[in-house]
Amino acid sequence: MPNLSISQVLEDSDLLVDRPTIDKAIAGIADAIARDYEGEVPVFLTILHGALPFAGQLALELGARGQDVQFDYLHATRYRGETGGELVWKYRPGSSLFGRRVILVDDILDEGYTLQGVREWCLEQGATDVRIAAMSVKQHDRCIPGVKADYAGVELPDRYVFGFGMDVNERLRTIPAIYAKKQS
Repeated sequence: MPNLSISQVLEDSDLLVDRPTIDKAIAGIADAIARDYEGEVPVFLTILHGALPFAGQLALELGARGQDVQFDYLHATRYRGETGGELVWKYRPGSSLFGRRVILVDDILDEGYTLQGVREWCLEQGATDVRIAAMSVKQHDRCIPGVKADYAGVELPDRYVFGFGMDVNERLRTIPAIYAKKQS
């Protein structure tokens, strides 16, 4: 795949979620967050790298609804080019979370190990409430107990997905829809 163009990769892939569906899902998440945080300014923690497209669009949708947030980000991963592994922190947010409500913004909720670790860390820092906004949620029975998206965009099948921030070997994040390789 290193020398394949995006169009070549997409020829051998299934479109799972198109851009209009993504846009509608993000607008729905923004509506729910604006209702839940009316009159408050929560800390909006984007989990790098995958959540960047989702977080940017969600933030603009929130602003259009009059909802302010305090931006920050973190980089914690179990991925590192492959699936699984222990949680590795590459960058922790600089904002104080003590006494604050936090929204964790991520591209996908798969099994939940990364989000669980990050949520626990936020609570250890004194956050009063930590909610999860996930652009997509995989449908399977392997999610760890107690981890769920408080705000979820789209449901995905249990396949290796990419696009709209999600990657294959650190590539294909810029595709404005969500795909999976064709099944044989």
